[in-house]
Amino acid sequence: MAALDLRLYLVTSASAQLDVSGFLNTIEQALEAGVTLVQLRQKPIDGGDFYALGQQVKALTDAANVPLVIDDRVDVALALDAAGVHVGQSDLPAAVVRQLIGPDKWLGVSVKTVAQAQAAQAAGADYLGVGAMFATQTKVDAEQTSFDTLKAITQAVTIPVVAIGGITAANTAQFAQTGIAGVAVVSAIMNAPQPMDAVDDFKTALSAIGIGGDFDGE
Repeated sequence: MAALDLRLYLVTSASAQLDVSGFLNTIEQALEAGVTLVQLRQKPIDGGDFYALGQQVKALTDAANVPLVIDDRVDVALALDAAGVHVGQSDLPAAVVRQLIGPDKWLGVSVKTVAQAQAAQAAGADYLGVGAMFATQTKVDAEQTSFDTLKAITQAVTIPVVAIGGITAANTAQFAQTGIAGVAVVSAIMNAPQPMDAVDDFKTALSAIGIGGDFDGE
């Protein structure tokens, strides 16, 4: 299994239910441009449809040698032999998910507080997602998380943290000195007219705050 690289973490939108070919094309372009991890998130969707879509997405991520994480659905993740699962506070408890997926798959957990972060780490999480950092159309009811809280979380745990929620290349600079390992992005890539250009913009912005490093061998 490839190393856990959270620098530029693509989280898919629900557009696959409207336009599968366009959805897959966007993911393929983002992979080619250098995203480091993909989470397949589709809500609401039946298990069979999720699995079928996951097969197509995993073919793309496998070809690019980029890990695929499945949102929420442990059964789908195991059926696909995905690299891991990402769960929220209202999904199955992290400790239960860890038991189900075993020690060799990644477990990501969404958190909003230091207490939730520490509990997730104790339950076996490999990384944390923190947000929403900015207003987002992806989860219109999501409560925003302060930068002070983000910094407190990164200081309170030893596992990596990614920020999520309304993040764009233009506001990425605000994450300097927060201790994050990367950013998770939905709309700014999935809805971009030119996904490859959007990824390139993120890579430049992340490099400027010391998170870029060596994207795809460049």
